[in-house]
Amino acid sequence: MTVTGRPQGFFTDKNRAFWVLQSGGWIAYFMLRALGGLANRMGVGFILPTILVTVTGFSLTLLMAWAYRLIIRLKPVWVWTLTVAILIVAAVLFSVLEVWAHATFYEAGWRPQGVEFFGAILLTLAVLGAWTGLYYGINYYLLLDEQSDRLERMASQANAAQLEMLRYQINPHFLFNTLNSISTLVLLQQTERANTMLSRLSSFLRYSLVGEQAGMATLEQEVAALKLYLEIERTRFEDRLRATFDIEPRALEGRLPSLLLQPLVENAVKYAVTPQEEGADIDVSARIVGERLQISVADTGPGLIEGKVGPTSEGTGVGLGNIRERLLQAFGPDHRFELVPNQPQGLRVIIDIAFQTEAA
Repeated sequence: MTVTGRPQGFFTDKNRAFWVLQSGGWIAYFMLRALGGLANRMGVGFILPTILVTVTGFSLTLLMAWAYRLIIRLKPVWVWTLTVAILIVAAVLFSVLEVWAHATFYEAGWRPQGVEFFGAILLTLAVLGAWTGLYYGINYYLLLDEQSDRLERMASQANAAQLEMLRYQINPHFLFNTLNSISTLVLLQQTERANTMLSRLSSFLRYSLVGEQAGMATLEQEVAALKLYLEIERTRFEDRLRATFDIEPRALEGRLPSLLLQPLVENAVKYAVTPQEEGADIDVSARIVGERLQISVADTGPGLIEGKVGPTSEGTGVGLGNIRERLLQAFGPDHRFELVPNQPQGLRVIIDIAFQTEAA
């Protein structure tokens, strides 16, 4: 046909679909005309002009398809105007050839008079009009499918680009502090601890920078990355950083946007652990409630202060805004992302999304 989308099923090969419909339609037209003539006792001789008329219609519609292919993407006013003009010319030509075939091969000397010729034009106009309607209907369906496919790919590319932005937004202070800690351990000749810290940093960067390109990961993968991150941070904070995980086994199969939780835990380290001499607890939990996956990241830091995260909102806008946007892209309005006070103190971030697994 005329478009380049990726329809499924019958229209996967659009060229083959066109010829199947074109051939099948005109064969059906021939059968109806021939059987109608025989049923009206017009005799076997009526079949020959019917064959000629069918071949004429088949050929004319091929020319019409070529013309429609040239105008289908024009402005609607031009499409309508040119289509009507093509249809009228084709109907008149079809009627003239049909009359000639009937008069030459079936009823010599016959000429339609007045209403008869007008009726012949109306009949051919109806046939070609139906063919035109079917042609445009199928092609506009394929154009719509192509457009939907393009929008879907654009949304996927936008989501992937946003994921890449998040991957490269790893807090430079985290990297600086980690490398500085490794350097200190080397100077103190604590090579085993330095090697362990390097190994964990390497594993975390491998996941965060070259993770799943589709932008989705299982909760199990996310938890593994969080544990690597927290183990690295624990080398700096030691007992001041206390992290616990309470994850239902089935919840580990749930899928969510990759690196969705890391900025939340990073914020908890920055605004709960760092400013407090005694440090803070960070609790990550997840459970299945009905058909929903509910995830919670809580800390025992200063919590919400005048609508801000921690003592200042600096550095949090990109992370939290990114999380909101990615949840909206992945789940539409069917999600909840909420910051609430933690009891007895601190901040709790709640994420509620549809429970989806890789098999689904």
